[in-house]
Amino acid sequence: MPPIRILIADDHTLVRQGLRQLCEGLGGFAVVGEADNGAQAVALAHTTQPDVILMDIAMPDVDGVAAIGQILSANPAARIIALTIHRQEQYMLDAIRAGARGYLLKSVDAAELMAAIEAVHRGDYLIDPVIAARVLSEFHLTIPSQPQVDPLSESEMAVLRLVAQGVDNQTIAQTLNYSVYTVSNRLRTIYEKLHVTNRTQAALYALRQGWAALDTSPE
Repeated sequence: MPPIRILIADDHTLVRQGLRQLCEGLGGFAVVGEADNGAQAVALAHTTQPDVILMDIAMPDVDGVAAIGQILSANPAARIIALTIHRQEQYMLDAIRAGARGYLLKSVDAAELMAAIEAVHRGDYLIDPVIAARVLSEFHLTIPSQPQVDPLSESEMAVLRLVAQGVDNQTIAQTLNYSVYTVSNRLRTIYEKLHVTNRTQAALYALRQGWAALDTSPE
C-alpha cells in the first residue's frame, strides 16, 4: 500500500518538526508539506494534494477554521484533522462545521494520532472523547443504542473511566501502574466487548451508561 500523504499546518516550528519525525519514523506515512499559517496551508493543500491534513486552529493571518473552509471549497474530498490545544466546545463546533473530519487535542499520544490519521483516511470521523461528551451534554444529544455488551473486568473498567476523562495512554499507565502495552491491550479488549471501534465511541458509551464522569476541573 502507498504511504498516507500528510500535510502539517502549525505555527510552531517544534510542533511541525515533531509531527514530521513521528510520521516519517513509522512505516506507512509520508509528510508532503509543512505550513506555518492558514494561508500557506490552503496553498500547499492545492499543490500537494495530501491524503490527510493536520490543521492547527490558532494560527496567524488565516486561522485554521477559515483554512479548513477554503481548502474544502476547492476540494470537497479533502480530509482534515484539527489538532489543537483548545478543549472549548466552540472551537470544535467551528472546525466540524467548517468540514474537519476529526478534532483531537495535542495531548493525544502517538499511537492514537496515527490511528486517527488512518481512520480519517478511511473516511471515518473522530472527535476527542472528552470534548465530544461535553458537546453532547451541552446540546442534550443522545448516543445511538449499542448491542448487548460483554461485562468488563475491574481493570478494564478502570482504564475505560480514565479514557472517558480524556486521559492519554501514557498517563493511564502511570496512574494504574501498568505498561503502555498493557493499556493498549486493555483498550482493544474494551472495544471488542462494547462493540465499538475507537476511543471516542468507548468513552461516550461509558459516560452514557454512568460508568464514568467527566473531569470537570478548570482548564
